[in-house]
Amino acid sequence: MINVRIRPYIEADLPAVTALWDIVFPDDATRNRAPAAIPQKQDFQPGLIFVAETDGQIVGTTMAGYDGHRGWLYGVAVHPDHQRQGIATELVNHAVAKLRSLGCLKVNLQVREGNESVTAFYESLGFEVEPRVSMGKLVS
Repeated sequence: MINVRIRPYIEADLPAVTALWDIVFPDDATRNRAPAAIPQKQDFQPGLIFVAETDGQIVGTTMAGYDGHRGWLYGVAVHPDHQRQGIATELVNHAVAKLRSLGCLKVNLQVREGNESVTAFYESLGFEVEPRVSMGKLVS
């Protein structure tokens, strides 16, 4: 594994995170892209976005949320040139530890249907596929 440092996101990271998300999540809706999602998250619940850095370069991110009942992971992304080096595992473990420190007892996440390799990754970290139907509604 390469030497990686997990640290809290800062505003100056936005261009690098935007570039990363554009590569890793190229088909995300505009509302989910970094320039929209990250400032909104920071305004609402700062301190739960983390970046993975190696040699001064941002190579990974994760965004967590906690509503007082359940935690969520979003935007776990690692640049393709740095995948399969343990970075995503470190990001997820770091975010889960932070959520646990806030009193969170359960962490949820969503994986796009058909993305078996990502599902297998999360299963290797102890997450389980649950019999649920994910639903959503745009309200704006």
